[in-house]
Amino acid sequence: MSNLGPILAALLPLFALIVAGAVLQRLDFPGGDFWSRLERLIYYVLFPALLVEGLATADVAASQLPGMVAATTLTILAMSAALFALRPLLRVDGPGLTSVYQGAVRFNTYLGIAIALALYGEPVMAPAALVLALLIPLVNVGSVLMLTIYAGGATDAGALARGLARNPLILACLAGLALNLTGIGLNTHLASLLDIAGSAAVPLGLMTVGAGLRLSRVWRDAGTLVQTTVLKLALMPAVAWLAAGLFALDTLETRALVLIAALPTAPSAYILARQMGGDHRLVASILTLQTAAAAVTLPVVLSLLERA
Repeated sequence: MSNLGPILAALLPLFALIVAGAVLQRLDFPGGDFWSRLERLIYYVLFPALLVEGLATADVAASQLPGMVAATTLTILAMSAALFALRPLLRVDGPGLTSVYQGAVRFNTYLGIAIALALYGEPVMAPAALVLALLIPLVNVGSVLMLTIYAGGATDAGALARGLARNPLILACLAGLALNLTGIGLNTHLASLLDIAGSAAVPLGLMTVGAGLRLSRVWRDAGTLVQTTVLKLALMPAVAWLAAGLFALDTLETRALVLIAALPTAPSAYILARQMGGDHRLVASILTLQTAAAAVTLPVVLSLLERA
């Protein structure tokens, strides 16, 4: 693959930041609850700023939406169906099944945006943000339903709706899209402010990913971990690629969808599992193995995308 070199060169500093975060956390630096507080700052302030600025100033056409909606929805539905078809092979209980589900469909948003910007630049922000705006609600609804049914997680439709309505990433995507499609846009000063805040989200977000890894747990439930990793890092990008072709997405839209589908699962899966009775220890193991494995699988997937 002749184009693998530039892809590896773009990915190397991103994974180096993940390793740096893991090392600093291992050394207990800076100490206390620094990493959890930093993650909240990124989640509620810095990353939404990046999404609003990217979507509000991007070249977005309303005609893009139907195909993107169809492709993202089909991807999640197909992955859910595949999981249930393979359930007899997974050998997990109800809470374990919810963890496998989250490991098979969730994605690390920080890593995805960092890779997208490193490889494709600002033009990819619009389709990437659209994919996020569509996938985040789908994945959250699916995860909560799975936890409610198979882990006894207590929730109701109202609580789920309120949670989605307060999700800062969803709100940021909707705000940016509204500013863009209505023609309101951003004035120069506000755009500059959001750009500065958003530029801090990517490196700090990657370091918090590393700080959240738990290497000592990877060897537990090795079979389930490998199965979940194959589902997430191999099957989901393949399904997304097929869906993109089926609904005739353009090159940047296809790259954005497949890239996000090929990402390892997100730390939010661990938090949700703890809150709703899932197997949070299994989620921690899945998160760690997938993040490490993605250093190998992502360059391959992205290289295939470049050659298509």
